Amino acid sequence: MKNTLKISLKPNEKIYLNGAVIKVDRKVTLELLNDVQFLLESHVLQIDQASTPLRQLYFILQVMLMNPDGADDAYALFRRSLPLMLASFSDPEITGTLKHIDRMVGEGHIYEALKAIRGLYPRELKVIGGNDDQPAEVQAIRPELEKRQAAQAGAAR
Repeated sequence: MKNTLKISLKPNEKIYLNGAVIKVDRKVTLELLNDVQFLLESHVLQIDQASTPLRQLYFILQVMLMNPDGADDAYALFRRSLPLMLASFSDPEITGTLKHIDRMVGEGHIYEALKAIRGLYPRELKVIGGNDDQPAEVQAIRPELEKRQAAQAGAAR
């Protein structure tokens, strides 16, 4: 990061910063002076919201960002999931962006990769039909995500 980055947070809002959860009690502006990995609370995806292939990929990368201790496992899951994503989409915009996301993740630019995935959500809905009653092949990664989440929850206890 060459320039500083200012982030304004509202009262009771959270930010995930290098694996730490920070909650503010009043309106505050944070000025990040060096390179950090962060995720705003409004961009956090819950497991039950990971109902499409791109949302599942987003969830995997989100885990890498929010849980540095589990980043290696999430990265391995990303490496297994990405080829499945590329094979399941024929849309050139989606496949081209997925290849770019692969490069970003390889370079450690997780936040930028998450932003790129969010930008594909409207396109994905058009491609797969736009409803949550997706066929089994669309939700192929979900059991693996749920298994990992359960394992991480058990380890946290």
